[in-house]
Formats: sequence, C-alpha cells, structure tokens
Amino acid sequence: MMRRLLISIIILITYLAAQETTAAKFRLPNNFSSRKTVSVSDTSQTGLLSNVISEIRLQGDTSWVWLGTGRGLSRVKDSLNIETFFTSTDLTNGSSTGGYFPVGGVSAIAVKGDTVFVAFASSENDFPIGKGVVYTANSATENPVWIYYDQPVDLADAETFPWGGIGFVQGLPITVPQYNVTYDASIGNGYVWITSWAGGLRRYKISDGSWERVPVPEDDQLTLITCADSSYELVDGKNILKNFYMNPRDPIDGGNHNHKAFSVLSYNDTIWVGTANGINRGIFGSQGCIDWQHYAYPFENLTGNFVVSIARQYWNGQRIIWAATMNADDPTEQRGVSYTLNDGDTWYTALEGERVYNVHAQDSLVFAASAKGLWKSKDGQNWALFKPAKNVTPLQGDETISSEVYSVVLDERAYYNGPVLWIGTGDGVARSADLDGSNWEIYRADYDPEKIYAYPNPFSPNSHNVLDGDGYVRFHLGNVVSPDVEMAVYNFAMENVYNVTLDRRNPETGAIKWNGKDSNSRLVDNGVYFIKLKYSQNLNASPSNHWVKLIVVK
Repeated sequence: MMRRLLISIIILITYLAAQETTAAKFRLPNNFSSRKTVSVSDTSQTGLLSNVISEIRLQGDTSWVWLGTGRGLSRVKDSLNIETFFTSTDLTNGSSTGGYFPVGGVSAIAVKGDTVFVAFASSENDFPIGKGVVYTANSATENPVWIYYDQPVDLADAETFPWGGIGFVQGLPITVPQYNVTYDASIGNGYVWITSWAGGLRRYKISDGSWERVPVPEDDQLTLITCADSSYELVDGKNILKNFYMNPRDPIDGGNHNHKAFSVLSYNDTIWVGTANGINRGIFGSQGCIDWQHYAYPFENLTGNFVVSIARQYWNGQRIIWAATMNADDPTEQRGVSYTLNDGDTWYTALEGERVYNVHAQDSLVFAASAKGLWKSKDGQNWALFKPAKNVTPLQGDETISSEVYSVVLDERAYYNGPVLWIGTGDGVARSADLDGSNWEIYRADYDPEKIYAYPNPFSPNSHNVLDGDGYVRFHLGNVVSPDVEMAVYNFAMENVYNVTLDRRNPETGAIKWNGKDSNSRLVDNGVYFIKLKYSQNLNASPSNHWVKLIVVK
C-alpha cells in the first residue's frame, strides 16, 4: 500500500496542472486532462492547449520538437509555430488513426530517426489509467501513418507467456489498464520498449507489430539468466523459466517491486530498466532473450530504489549511465541522482536530497530537471542551479512562474545555429540559446488572445505558481505598447490594498503578476478582488484602465 500511495501522490502532482488553473506537475499522470476533437478538415490546431510540458523529444535533423503535454501531443514546427494534434475516442486497436490521437495527457514519447512512439494516460475514479499508444515509422513525411494500440494487457488465462524463442515464463496476468500506464519508452534493437508500472516491461516488435511481455528479476534476485537452456524445466510439456514468477503486486501480497517498471533505455545489445526496486541492466541474447543484472539499495550505492529516469552519456571514450532516483520503502533512502562509469559495477551519487524528475546527458554536459529547477554539471559532482526561465528582452518580458522543471533536452541541430536548451515546466516550454540560461524564449498556451484575464482564477497564493517562496497569479493583457503597466488591487469593498508600477523596459520585471500580498507584504484575505491595470494597447492611444475580477482562496 505504501508503494501505491507513493505513486498516486507523484501522479497527482504531475498532471493536476493539466486543468490549467493549477500549476503543479511532474511526469507521471493521474489527473490527465482531455479534450475532444473539434476539427473537420485538419488534424491539428495552432498553439498549445496545455502549459504542462512533461516530455520533450527532438525529431532528427529537422526543426521539429515533440512535446508531451497535459492535453495531448504538440509539435514545435520551427522557432515560432506550434501545433497540437486533435484527439478522438473512436480509434481502433491495430489500425491507422487517420492523424488523430487518443484522448488524454502524454505520459511518454520515444523518437529515433523517423520512428515516433507516444503513450497516453488519463484518470478514472482517482486511478491512473493507460489510454493507449500510437506508433509511426514515417513521422517526417507530410502525412505520417499512425497506428493505434490499446494499452497492452494480458488475457485472463495467460498465466504463462512465450519468451525469447527459448521457453515460457509464468506470471500474473495484467488484464486492465488501471495502474497500467506507460511512463517511459525507448527504441532499440528492433523493438519499442515500454515501462508501464503494473503493466511491467513490454516490447513492441517493429517488424510484425506484435507485443511481448518481458521478465525482469524478482526483488531478491541479483541476476536473472533467461538465455541458457539450463534456466528452464519441462512442466506440462512447456519449458518454464525456473524459480520465477512475474507479479507486480506489493511484496506483502506476494509480489515484487522490481516488476513495477518505470523507466527504460535501450541501445545496441543493452537495455536498462528502472523500477520501484532499483536498476536492471540486460544483455540481449541471439534469439531475443535477455540476461539481467539487478542493482538495488542498500546493496548498491544508489540514492534510492524508485528509478524515474535513465540517461546515457558518451564523453572522452567513456560511457556513463545516469539515473534519477527517489526514496521508496527504506527510510534511509534519499532522492537524488545515481551514476555508474563501469556499467553498474560501481555506483556514485549526486544531488542528494533533490527531487530529480529527468536527466539528460550530452557530450560533456549533464542536466537534471528537478523540483528546485534546472541543474547543470560537467563532472557529476559539482552542480550549478539555473534561475527560473525568464525573457529579459526589454518590453518583451516574460517568465515561467514556477521553480520546477520537468524535462530538459540539449538541442545541437543545425537549424538553430548553435546549441540551445529546451525545458518543460508547469508554466510552458522554454528555449535558450545561452547554455547558462540567461535569456529564454517562452511558449505558452494562449487561451483567448483577444481578452484580458487572470489565471489561475480562483488563485491560491499558497500553492499556485510558487516561485522563490511566493505564489503568483499571472495577468494576460493582450497587446501592450506602453513601457509601464500600472496595477492597483481593490478588495470587494473597493478599498485599495496594493499598488505597483511595472517598468517593462526593466529586464527583471518578467511577467505581469501579483503574489497575493497587500502593501504591507501580508497575504490578503480570502475573497473577491478587483484588479485595475492601466496601459496603452496601441501607439496612438493614451493609457486606459482595464479591470479583472479575481477570486483569492488561500
């Protein structure tokens, strides 16, 4: 039950922000938001539908950037334009989607060459539920063919399943999509590999479109050899893997935390899988079988056993495997980062105590997206923390009003004329051509560009858009040409409680926002407030007043 509670809390944090009136998020879904298809002639619409960006993946040598959001799949087509794909509830298992996508938030994306794989999820009765996956092998074409699959499950009587061309494996059938959500995917060795929590580790064979369940070690197994004939025994006419049973239930119910798969990385003849009980390194056999090594706290020097992200780094001829880990059952476990320089023989730790969501490593640089922000390191031990993303261009000031960063990618493609950073937050996606993050371009959902409004509304200064200890409400003003914006806040009795003039020429101004405090720096009481914003909307007009009603609920 502790495991279920832990994952539910993380899930809730992740996609609660898909509602867009809240801003908390991580990369696991429970409250995935959905939106029905509205197009009649196209399969996408301009812009983002969600500011919750949990996944970022690059499309080969193009300008494209795939974004996994709380309201579906989006794509940056160039440095200016973003499209979000429409959804449908009428998709058929194993058939073309016609360019539409499942209803739900995106829980995983994998890209390799022209192959793109995307997983979706939602929530029902507070339970996370897998909403299926889509796959294409020609994503770079004008009209790629996407194939949809229901969330992979087992037949109720499938208590054994074939494995590796050598025998069979016994296991508890996973027959429902509840708690069966694909949180990560990797493409390699002719397969798409997915980790789906209770659904375990599975693979999609690209050549024939078939799905296969993949065994990983039990909690108390340091190794699992599935490629040797001696590992099997004849039972009722089948060669069954000896002393093994796949079961993702909690240990108290006879199951294994290591069968709750969460993160995956595949390359060449190797696969790494992160679970709720550590890290597993697999070596592929000739027929598709896998021999495993299992690394788990406290026997190995990991910060914690709940492995939420795995990344590979090549630098100066050395391969480094990075893992973002969280504390699980053992009270001595920590959050942080674990890494190995020798394929798992020895592990080191970094960023102890930090809640790291995602790790990205490229060339000499390692980036960690965390609850505190974006970290960067060149040696794994010394880390620099970025400030929250901010556009400091005068008169164009904007910022992500959140310290948390959920995803990060270093983009070295020729299109951008030099390396750029992409980060995903609960307040949009941001891009910086400065690898120290001194200036950012920010992409965000524009709910109604013609209107003036506040969001989130109702606003909680204790929980919404928390930045440097304060929560903020943002004001969308549309077109602003005057260098100054005057703000006056009034309570329901029209008593003035706060005044400020924001100089848009000052690069530190950032977004037009308010932290819910009065002129004495005290949080205002719950209630209805009226915000007067004075500015010019065109060059030939004098500044005028614009009113916004805001509900404050602490």
